[in-house]
Amino acid sequence: MSTRTPHQRAATHDWRFATAPGGLPLIGHALLMGRRPLEFLASLPAHGDLVELRLGPNRAYLPCHPDLVQEVLLNARVYDTGGPVKEKARPILGNGLITSDWSDHRRQRRLVQPAFHPARLPTYAEVMRDECEAEARTWRAGEVIDVSNAMQALTARVTARALFSTEIAGRAVAEIQYCLPVIVQGAYRQAMDPTGLFAKLPLPANRRFAEALTRMHRLIDGIVEDYRGADGDRGDLLSALLTAEDTETGGRLTDQEIHDQVMTLLLAGIETTASALAWSFHLLGENPRAEAALHAELDEVLDGRPAAYADIPRLDHTQRVFTESLRLYPPAWLYTRTTTEPTELAGRRLPVGADILISPYVLHHNAELFADPESFDPDRWLPERAKDVARGHYLPFGAGSRKCIGDVFGMTEATLALASLGSRWRLRPVPGTRVNPRPHMSLSTGPLPMVPQAR
Repeated sequence: MSTRTPHQRAATHDWRFATAPGGLPLIGHALLMGRRPLEFLASLPAHGDLVELRLGPNRAYLPCHPDLVQEVLLNARVYDTGGPVKEKARPILGNGLITSDWSDHRRQRRLVQPAFHPARLPTYAEVMRDECEAEARTWRAGEVIDVSNAMQALTARVTARALFSTEIAGRAVAEIQYCLPVIVQGAYRQAMDPTGLFAKLPLPANRRFAEALTRMHRLIDGIVEDYRGADGDRGDLLSALLTAEDTETGGRLTDQEIHDQVMTLLLAGIETTASALAWSFHLLGENPRAEAALHAELDEVLDGRPAAYADIPRLDHTQRVFTESLRLYPPAWLYTRTTTEPTELAGRRLPVGADILISPYVLHHNAELFADPESFDPDRWLPERAKDVARGHYLPFGAGSRKCIGDVFGMTEATLALASLGSRWRLRPVPGTRVNPRPHMSLSTGPLPMVPQAR
C-alpha cells in the first residue's frame, strides 16, 4: 500500500473527468437525484474519478475515487462545509458542529469534545443497557413490530437520557419523538428542492414542519434555562457542554451555541443510529448464517443477560454485523462541501464556491474497493480480511476534522442494542414485505415489520 498522502497521490494520478449523463434542460440532474439518487450516484464511478452534475442552475462535483474523497475531507479549510444542503440546514440546526464554518468549527469541537471523552462512556453505556433491556421487555412473541419505529424510540430515549438528567429526559422524550420525524422529513424535502419554492408554499406538510421546529426549539431553550439555574455536573452531555472551557481562549459556549449543539446532537444521534440498527436487524433476518453466528456469540458471552459496557471487547461478531450494515447502508449517505478558494481537484480547476458532493454510499458499493459489494458479509471485517480495506474506502462517520464526534458513542450504543435484543429475541421478516432504501436525511428502511420469536 502506498505511504504517500491522498494529496500527493492525487497530484500525480492520471484522473478521468466526466459529466454525468441524463441531464435535462433547466433542471439538469435534479430529477434523477430526486427519484433514484442511490442508483444514479452509484452509476457515476463508471464514467469518471470526478463527475460533474447540474442541480438546477448550479454545478456540483462528485469525487468517486477514494483518494479524491480523502483530499476533500482532510483539507477542511479549502473544502469547508457548505452547499445548498448546509444553507437549508442552518434554520434547523443553527450554527452547530455540522453547519459551522471551518474556523468556528475548530473552537466548537474543542468545547464539545469533553462531552464525548472516553471516561464518560461507561456512564452513557449504563443508560444504553437499561433502555435496551426495557425495549426487550416490551416485545411479545408472534406480535408484529415495526423495527424502524422501535429503534427510533430506543435511540430517542438513549440520546435524551445521555443529554439530559433522568427527570428531564422523561419529560422530553415524548416531545422529541413527535417532533423529530416531522423535522427530518421536512428538512429533506427542502434540501432536495433546487428552486427553494417548496418551503414557501402553504402546504399542510410545511405547517407541520414549522410547528414541530418551533416546539423543539422551545423544548431545548427550556431545558438549557433549567440547567443554568442548577449547580453541579449531572454526569450528562448537557452538563459537559455547560461547563466546557476552551483550552486556548478560556471561553465558554453561549446559551445559543449550546442550544444549537443540543439540536445537532439530537438529530444526529437519534436518526442515524436508529436507521443503521433497523438495517442490521433486516439484514440478519435475511441472512441465517450471520444471524446464527451472532446468536452463538451472544449465548457464549451473555448467557441470556443484557449486554454491558465490559462485554463489548468480546462481542466481535456483533460489532462486525453493525460495521457491515454501515457499509451497505451508511446513514450519512450524502453530504456537501464548498470550496473557499480557487483550487484544483483531479486536475480540474474549481472556483470559489464550487459545491462538492461526498457519498460514502458510492464508495461502499464500488466493486473496485469491496469484493462482492452488494452482499452482506460481516466476516469481511475479520482482522485478516479487513487489513485489505485501505484507509478512505470505508467512511460511515466521515473523516478529518469533521469526522462524527459521536462515532464511538454510536458504535457502543449499537453494539449493546444488537447484543441485548438479540440475546432474547430472533426477528423474522414478515412474508411479502419489500424493503427498499429510503435516502432522506439518513438512509432508512422505511416501515420494517418483523415478528419477534423468543430464543
